[in-house]
Amino acid sequence: MEKNLKQPVALTGDRPTGPLHLGHYVGSLENRVRLQETHKQYIMIADVQALTDNYEHPEKVRENVLQVTYDYLAVGIDPTKSTIFIQSMIPEIAELTIFYLNLVTVNRLRRNPTVKAEIQQKGYEENVTAGFLCYPVSQAADITFIKAQIVPVGEDQLPMIEQTNEIVRAFNRIYNTNVLVEATALVPPIARLPGTDGQAKMGKSLGNALYLSDPSDVVAKKVMGMYTDPLHLKVTDPGRIEGNTVFAYLDAFDPRRDEVAELKEQYQRGGLGDVVLKKRLIDVLEAFLTPIRQRRAEYEKNKDYVVGVLKEGVDVTRAIARETMAQVKQAMKLDYF
Repeated sequence: MEKNLKQPVALTGDRPTGPLHLGHYVGSLENRVRLQETHKQYIMIADVQALTDNYEHPEKVRENVLQVTYDYLAVGIDPTKSTIFIQSMIPEIAELTIFYLNLVTVNRLRRNPTVKAEIQQKGYEENVTAGFLCYPVSQAADITFIKAQIVPVGEDQLPMIEQTNEIVRAFNRIYNTNVLVEATALVPPIARLPGTDGQAKMGKSLGNALYLSDPSDVVAKKVMGMYTDPLHLKVTDPGRIEGNTVFAYLDAFDPRRDEVAELKEQYQRGGLGDVVLKKRLIDVLEAFLTPIRQRRAEYEKNKDYVVGVLKEGVDVTRAIARETMAQVKQAMKLDYF
């Protein structure tokens, strides 16, 4: 498999707890498709991280490794340009995580805004596992073993990149080396797409996600149930576009920007109904999702090819991981033989 050897290195990934949704696309998938043309890109399927809150259901994580890979390929990730690999198949990541745990305090992990928000959302509180609390350290290992300089992320992941860079600086200072490199977050213009219920976060557990693999009837049903302006009771009533989920999705996916701007003005004046807007959004999403669904169906028919892509990606990535770990151990004076 011939790879794009351009620099800098980019790394990103998703937790295989379900198929990817439109929030993933806006949040980073779109950037990944672009980056593979200009960067040496590695895309990680973060199955170990997925186990931090799915440890009792490993079969779910295992099945979704393939589902996520189908989505990657369907949106345009090209395995001749990007390397797709499975996190658990790179044991050096776990080894690096152990070393990094000595450089981070428990209190610092508890203060991480992303971790705090997810603990609250999932109701873990005092029952949070050590694995879940420490996953920012594992994420730092994910990024640094490949020496990624660019990491496409949603806005909510910025604290993770900050913590990664803190670890990089601490490691390089303590061990008097420059082995590790700092990463820069690449945040898309639309930092986060809201859930269909208007909530800030979209996710399977919240039941408010539109998936890349959703069939047409499911897309239509979800769009028709979308949160808009609860005070917009009649067509003639002036409506609010702030917090209106339909307009958020039109901004993200409707290529006719001028028309969307006119619709916003009309909605705010009054005289435009929610049903009209939702039907337009259904058409827009169908135009976007139909080719993705078609490509995904083809990859689903060719499972052996997709597994081969993952195997080759693991082989390529492991070679880099071994090299990085040799440098890390030399800096830590753990290169005994």
